[in-house]
Amino acid sequence: MKVVVDLAKCTGHGICESIADDVFEVQDDGTLVIHDSERPESDRDRMRQAVTQCPAAALSLTE
Repeated sequence: MKVVVDLAKCTGHGICESIADDVFEVQDDGTLVIHDSERPESDRDRMRQAVTQCPAAALSLTE
């Protein structure tokens, strides 16, 4: 599973970072960096939570 960000939609709220600060990092300029976008199956629930709670609908999961 891979978590993907649409940078055109991302507004840098940081909710994803509060859910998984080891995966998501909002930079000082508001851009989002994803560390190790390929995630293990054990992270599925946490990544789904980040995707569904993103207010800009900028995150998605792919298989």
